[in-house]
Amino acid sequence: MKYTQFENDRLIDLVDLWNQELGDEFPMRTALFEQNSFLDINLFGDGSLIAVNDDDRVIGFVVTKKWQDDIDVGISKETGWIQVLLVDREYRNQGIGRRLLNHAEAKLKESGMSRILLGMDTWHYFPGVPIEYQSSQEWFERQGYKKGVVSHDLDCHFKDKDSASLPAKVGVEFTLLHKEEKEAFLSFLHRCFPGRWEYEAIQYFNKGGTGREFVVGKKHGNIIGFCRINDSNSPFIAQNVYWAPLYHGELGGIGPLGIDENERKNGYGLAIVAAGVYFLRSRNIQSIVIDWTGLVEFYQKLGFDVCKSYQSYQKALN
Repeated sequence: MKYTQFENDRLIDLVDLWNQELGDEFPMRTALFEQNSFLDINLFGDGSLIAVNDDDRVIGFVVTKKWQDDIDVGISKETGWIQVLLVDREYRNQGIGRRLLNHAEAKLKESGMSRILLGMDTWHYFPGVPIEYQSSQEWFERQGYKKGVVSHDLDCHFKDKDSASLPAKVGVEFTLLHKEEKEAFLSFLHRCFPGRWEYEAIQYFNKGGTGREFVVGKKHGNIIGFCRINDSNSPFIAQNVYWAPLYHGELGGIGPLGIDENERKNGYGLAIVAAGVYFLRSRNIQSIVIDWTGLVEFYQKLGFDVCKSYQSYQKALN
């Protein structure tokens, strides 16, 4: 057995191991793994590692990240992420997982990180440990990781006969974002939602986005809220359609969404989600996923319910 650098020439082997171990619940596509684990500028190669057996077969790996992008949206430069840590079940309880974790933690600490989050990274797969992987949660707890909040993915399935309409709110219009509104939209995000959502929007436009993935609410011509929508024609594989192979037909995604704090408590949030449903349904999409949220009761008002759950974890590096 040996440990090697995390390199793209192992892409297929890494995806094969993922699908062997997690594919029934989280089917991985080669394009998605390459996008999220190799092409993210925040990938921390020194902290990532691959374990191979004597036949040179991949039997485990860990992927780490830290903030390295030149774009400054206020994301902590002292937070490291473990995107995924996975070991072939036939090789567990032999210290491989701990060796991978110790390597990741040591390299992250050496590079100046003060804490580690499990998941929640840029171009993440999970916002924590999937709730059904109880043994993994217990293992990380033994390694000193502390529980945080539980978050959820929700979905809703529509039939052809189910109608969707654009919501009406006096004085507010809901439309898809026009390309010429890009700068106004980014200014809105920078003012109201600096951080991850702003960063993801900047990356969206950098990767050729035209605006069709954003529903905006406008009052007197000014943007007061937004809702992200995704489908298979989006410029990259977005987070709420990661697990599209689990669904029959085209899958759509909704989220994140946000309303200017000065315009809240007017029902605009639920309305803009309903607008997102309307635009996705107009694309003949019958199943829609909302990812990484704690607002279960809010989305249940539109027919969504929990399909997956995640337990967040973090560890301070002393």
